[in-house]
Amino acid sequence: MFLKHKTALIALAAALVLPAFAAHAQKIRVGYWTSGVSLGFGSTIEQMKFLEKQGLEVEWVKFADVNGPTKGLVSDSIDIAFGASTAGALSTAADGVPLRIFLTTQIAEVQFVVLESSPIKSFADFRGKKIGMSPPGSATHSLAIALLEGNYGLKPADYTAVPGNEPRLAQFLAQGDIQAAALRGTTVATLDELKLRKLGNYVDEWKKLTKSNSVPVIGVGAIRTEYLAKNPEAVVKFIVGFKEATDWGGRNTGRVAEILQKVANMDATDASAYAKQWNAIYIASLEPADVVMLKRMGEMFRQAGTIKNPIPDSAFVTDPYVKAKARFAK
Repeated sequence: MFLKHKTALIALAAALVLPAFAAHAQKIRVGYWTSGVSLGFGSTIEQMKFLEKQGLEVEWVKFADVNGPTKGLVSDSIDIAFGASTAGALSTAADGVPLRIFLTTQIAEVQFVVLESSPIKSFADFRGKKIGMSPPGSATHSLAIALLEGNYGLKPADYTAVPGNEPRLAQFLAQGDIQAAALRGTTVATLDELKLRKLGNYVDEWKKLTKSNSVPVIGVGAIRTEYLAKNPEAVVKFIVGFKEATDWGGRNTGRVAEILQKVANMDATDASAYAKQWNAIYIASLEPADVVMLKRMGEMFRQAGTIKNPIPDSAFVTDPYVKAKARFAK
């Protein structure tokens, strides 16, 4: 009798505790693009439940379009986006839409490549050629336009930009439909069968153009101002979980590769090559230098015509990162 009574009390206690925990979980709608380098991070943070471990009740919203996360913020279908196009987020904030950039999440680890047999030897040879790159609106596209013009005087009218996702661009390159392409390191690492020659990369070209040691980013964390105002603690928890996912992935590339095989249907070789690029791609930061870099990117995009308005200081919110940083694991 005593044992039955004790068991009943334990069951009652569990029934009371579980709803109480659920009631305290903060709801958040998180969106990301299910391609490019967003796929690897999104798959990992979702499968390993880093945000849920911070006490967040996450609704994952996935977009097939690179500009989908930013549009999702504007339409109020999500609260937060990570890996959102830097160009799209800057442009949207500059237009007065109530969203803020609160984190940098993806380094512009992109390479300009040609076939090994190509007669193209330098960027000057891009004139009159077809160059593959991500679709307009993406930071990869906007940054390519700005770097080619800033460093080599190549205006968009001097070459033909051919948009497409990375597998399609690699196919175009192999078929000779384009003569060069801007491809992410993760894509280049999985193209062993395609003999490529690298002409340069975004990071080096950015440093050359800006005469600085800063590193450009193609993906940021962006948030609706309404959600931030109502749920400041949830945003801090998001950043802490995001940073833990970033650090964990860099230490556990083998496990990341397993996740990519399961979720993204990659074969073992491609998944391993992708995972090994982790530390060169993913970050979680919004230091003062990052804000300076983002403002510089915004001005560069504006001069290149991909952004219409100046980037206001109000486009950035740093307080959540400062608070989250104090909780980062040492």
